[in-house]
Amino acid sequence: MSLRSMISKASMGAFVLAAASTLTPAAQAAAPESNDPIKIALFDWTSVNLNAKILGGILEKLGYTVEYPTADYLSSLTTGLTNGDLDVGMEFWDTTAGEAMKASDATGQTERLGKLGPKAKEEWWFPEYMKEKCPGLPNWEALKDPKCAEAFSTAETAPKGRYLGGPVTWEGFDDERVEALKLPFTVIHAGTDAAMFAELDSAYQRKAPIMLWVYSPHWAPAKYKGEWIEFPEYTPECYSDPKWGTNPDAKYDCGKPHGEIWKYSWAGMKDKWPVAYKVAKAYTVDTDELNKMSGDIDLGGKTPEEVAAAWIAAHEADWKAWAQ
Repeated sequence: MSLRSMISKASMGAFVLAAASTLTPAAQAAAPESNDPIKIALFDWTSVNLNAKILGGILEKLGYTVEYPTADYLSSLTTGLTNGDLDVGMEFWDTTAGEAMKASDATGQTERLGKLGPKAKEEWWFPEYMKEKCPGLPNWEALKDPKCAEAFSTAETAPKGRYLGGPVTWEGFDDERVEALKLPFTVIHAGTDAAMFAELDSAYQRKAPIMLWVYSPHWAPAKYKGEWIEFPEYTPECYSDPKWGTNPDAKYDCGKPHGEIWKYSWAGMKDKWPVAYKVAKAYTVDTDELNKMSGDIDLGGKTPEEVAAAWIAAHEADWKAWAQ
């Protein structure tokens, strides 16, 4: 190699090093701020795990190491995200995690990263065909009629109606709601999110009685014709003051709250992984798109990783902009 070539290559190398020092953090993501893994929580329903895999896949493309610990939904807000077991949680719903989020905020060790995008609704839901057996629906007071309750019964609960609640980790106060509103129903908790919706599908195909916890965003309200029960409108006082509402001696004599879905992080994330933090904070997803993707997993047999990879490829311009 000639002396001129050696000098030229050395000069070029110096230029590349100088240029690299001026790149944005996103462009330097092949060498992220810390090689420690970013731990994104997995919970027990489809959409949250899909959002975790999408965010994690983006961060991996930016050079980060990502892990996906399975965590408890509510306690993660005041334990996992504060003690280092978790760095990010993608879905905390106003409908079920309102009090836990307040407690998390009070620790000063977590940060609310902003809204995911879709609005949250969770409530008792029934198929349209059940109106023939309980004409007063969707008014909650129709459920007090013993004949209506029996129409929703099964062998294990008869003559009381059967309400299929979510996994116990979701809370939701359905047992308390049944007692406060004096409903002749027995609450049975599904073991998993998947089991709950598999039971809905089976009952719907047979036009069998079913009353269960259905939430949105989710594919189920679009696939099946039905309605949510119209309970007395939620207010914070309903959950804190027994004197509020129709039963002066009990709390939870109202429906579930509704509102936003929030993202959370460990408070130190913004300093340890600033670009990853920016991406997590900017990340949003469209409601219809999220419903379709969840259906692709639960109904279409795709894996969360497959669906996440497709989203990441289709939205490359978006997440690259988030990293700037």
